Amino acid sequence: MHVQEWLETVPPLAIYLLVGVVIGLESLGIPLPGEIILVSSALLASQHGDINPVVLGACATAGAIIGDSIGYAIGRKGGRPLLAWLGAKFPRHFSEAHIATAERSFQKWGMWAVFFGRFVALLRIFAGPLAGVLRMPYWKFLTANVLGGIVWAGGTTAVIYYVGVVAESWLKRFSWLGLVAAVLVGLTSMLILKRKAKKAQTAHQEPEPVPAGD
Repeated sequence: MHVQEWLETVPPLAIYLLVGVVIGLESLGIPLPGEIILVSSALLASQHGDINPVVLGACATAGAIIGDSIGYAIGRKGGRPLLAWLGAKFPRHFSEAHIATAERSFQKWGMWAVFFGRFVALLRIFAGPLAGVLRMPYWKFLTANVLGGIVWAGGTTAVIYYVGVVAESWLKRFSWLGLVAAVLVGLTSMLILKRKAKKAQTAHQEPEPVPAGD
């Protein structure tokens, strides 16, 4: 069943909770389709007056911020062994190559990696736990986490909602396009990161040249 059609059978309160929980779990470090749920719910809100887009955006933002904060605390406590355990449980998402790519982003951009990581599917899962593992100062993490959560979750809700209202006659078609676009953006970002991760892993595994003897 289409995601939006399924959401139409769910009461508004349950939709608010679903959006907050799914995005929160994704931000915590569990691979879930948070962006697809958010886009579908925002489109649904543009069609049904009983779903308040402000409340929806607030729940999405709260889930993003709280989930990332919990992920940070878990990462800070678990450290490197946590990443190794996640790699064994979720090798497609937490492989050594993916972790290495995300870690380089954090080392290069610092707190901005947390902020902009909101807009990249794979980094959205990594941001909280990895910031904790790397022991980023909490005030820096919290600042980037709150700003990123507001801009990504609140901004996505507002944009999709108003586009849905303006393009009401095209809403059914846009529903599919919105979901497809969200999936394509997520897949593209993951493929780019995966390619960079493979290059980094290959470069890391290349043997160092043996110095010639006298």
